[in-house]
Amino acid sequence: MSKASSKHDNWRILLIFLPAALVFAADQITKSWIKTHLAIGETPFQLGIFSISRVSPNTGAAFGLFRSGTVILIAISIIFVILVVFYAFVLYRRFQVLNSLWNNLAIGLILGGTLGNLVERVGVGVTDFINLGWWPAFNVADSSVSIGAVVLAISLMLSLKGSEPASA
Repeated sequence: MSKASSKHDNWRILLIFLPAALVFAADQITKSWIKTHLAIGETPFQLGIFSISRVSPNTGAAFGLFRSGTVILIAISIIFVILVVFYAFVLYRRFQVLNSLWNNLAIGLILGGTLGNLVERVGVGVTDFINLGWWPAFNVADSSVSIGAVVLAISLMLSLKGSEPASA
């Protein structure tokens, strides 16, 4: 393996795992604070339709979807994590369309959010605390998965159109 190839590999791995680690840490810290300092139903901050409020543990997916699918969601999350790790170290050569700066960053955001919710999902349920009026409560992990999915979709659409985002 050449030095340039090794450096490229290091950047790809960094672009996936650093955002994942940062999201995971931010998610776990915020959830821990909420669980330690707020009772279920307590709302210490509200501004218009936005509020921070601890709600009952969510046994479903992001934004209250699939409320009774805990086992399936755990299995899907574990498979996703394994696939991302396998992609980062092996499969990236076969799926060059995924190997760009924006795609790797997006995959990292999704990975961090997936791990953040997976840790809680195997327990009593996921802690949600961010409320936007009509929208189901969510957390840092849910936001990260959603933002990562949007970035990945846009990046893939651009790369398939021939406007490849910058490579990692």
